[in-house]
Amino acid sequence: MNNQIKLVSVVGPTASGKTGLSVELAKHFHGEIISADSMQIYQGMTIATAKPDKAEQQGIAHHLMDFLPPDSTYSVAMFVEDAKRCIREITDRGNLPFIVGGTGLYVDSLLNNIQFSDDQRDEALSEQLWAEYEQNGLEPLLEQLASFDSDSAQRLAPERNPKRVIRAIEFYLTTGITITEQNRRSRTQQSPYYAVKIGLNFSDREKLYDRINRRVDLMLEQGLIEEAKTVLSSSLSFTSVKAIGYKELAPYIRGEASLDDCVEKLKRETRRYAKRQLTWFRRDKDIHWLYVDNYDSFEELYNAAVNMINKGLAYG
Repeated sequence: MNNQIKLVSVVGPTASGKTGLSVELAKHFHGEIISADSMQIYQGMTIATAKPDKAEQQGIAHHLMDFLPPDSTYSVAMFVEDAKRCIREITDRGNLPFIVGGTGLYVDSLLNNIQFSDDQRDEALSEQLWAEYEQNGLEPLLEQLASFDSDSAQRLAPERNPKRVIRAIEFYLTTGITITEQNRRSRTQQSPYYAVKIGLNFSDREKLYDRINRRVDLMLEQGLIEEAKTVLSSSLSFTSVKAIGYKELAPYIRGEASLDDCVEKLKRETRRYAKRQLTWFRRDKDIHWLYVDNYDSFEELYNAAVNMINKGLAYG
């Protein structure tokens, strides 16, 4: 363990306060932030992804954010390689890396040192599977997955996450190997990282949902509709097109639905996404959870996180 590179990860659902807390922690611990958000990587997708602006970053270096055009495809394997490079550069400068974001697959693949033999993708197949999902829902896809990888189907069924189900089917049809077997093979090497893992959550789920609803209202005030028009009229990759915040507003932009109906759908889809994020992160027993609504002030939450990191780094 003593040879492992020390770092901190701050994870949790959307609107839980990861950005604000991680910036303050990075200031205290001489850190730099590596974004683990699969949509904040894209240029021009700013408001919908809650990408922190320069004022919110407070002079803390942020990496793997706002560096790709939206027509570029990006994968977890690419993220892991890019993040490893960033970690090396940050530690070479004598600073502490902070992995911050809500894309659990990115965080876990990096910290668990998942080995990717080939990041094979079949975009046409993925688009076909997404079309089947849009038409028939998730159940037929889960049944298809169960026919050749029952372990994955059982694991993914409670999450109700179409992206992961579709990826599991695509991976098998492309490589001939189930994603369960790939995961087993990929965990053969020890991680080079010792991570202090902090998770943000709420004891009262309704308080998180209220924050999500208010965030969507703020995004609309900040110009989300105009951003959505621009993004939807652009050429999007099959990864960027999945971003929440644009497709939900598309019927309003096309004059097919009222703004109120589309905004309500956006809030609902964001709440569902937060629930899926929590389902993912709860599987990691090494995450130290901080329940935001149990603290009377941000300062108390911050102090609890500082103490947690100090103890974790001392142990490691």
